Amino acid sequence: MLTQLSVSFLPESPAKAFLTMSVEASVGPLAIDLLVFAFTIGPLILSLNVLTFVGIAIVAFIVRSWM
Repeated sequence: MLTQLSVSFLPESPAKAFLTMSVEASVGPLAIDLLVFAFTIGPLILSLNVLTFVGIAIVAFIVRSWM
């Protein structure tokens, strides 16, 4: 959510490029074949950027203040 807001409201600048640059890792598709049941999962994609870590830190701070 922070990434989408920054893409919408920040002007074109090196800061915007740094904050919204993503690193993606993907796995899959993963096929599981059991004797009676078969299914495929994937591909699973994990996308991380600086604002992801900022959001995690904000949530951790809020949870820690409640405990």
